[in-house]
Amino acid sequence: MSGGESELHYKARPEHLNSFNVTHGGASMTLLDVTLAVAARSDTPDVGVVTIEMKTSFMRPARGPLVAKGRLIHRTTSMAFAEGTVFDAEGRICSHATGTFKYVRHQPAEAAGGQRMISTD
Repeated sequence: MSGGESELHYKARPEHLNSFNVTHGGASMTLLDVTLAVAARSDTPDVGVVTIEMKTSFMRPARGPLVAKGRLIHRTTSMAFAEGTVFDAEGRICSHATGTFKYVRHQPAEAAGGQRMISTD
């Protein structure tokens, strides 16, 4: 990740395939969510992000090793707008997403009352 861009590589395990033996849409959406978030954080890696909304379009079955590429489209002090695309092993587009993310400061490991916080990065 750097300069508003990200690239992630993913090979689906058998439990991440659907009944058609291709990467499940939920796994592809998770890959896109992380790819967009990484692009959003690429210029401020010490700050986390949480997903506000995301829209995903599926164009073809995602087979074999996948590559996801993300790009930060615009950012404000507190929000990031990003897009990303998943490509199959032959470089064909499988899915595309746009999303909005909120920048958040890292939380301490324990909150008041001794409860553990869940990391958002």
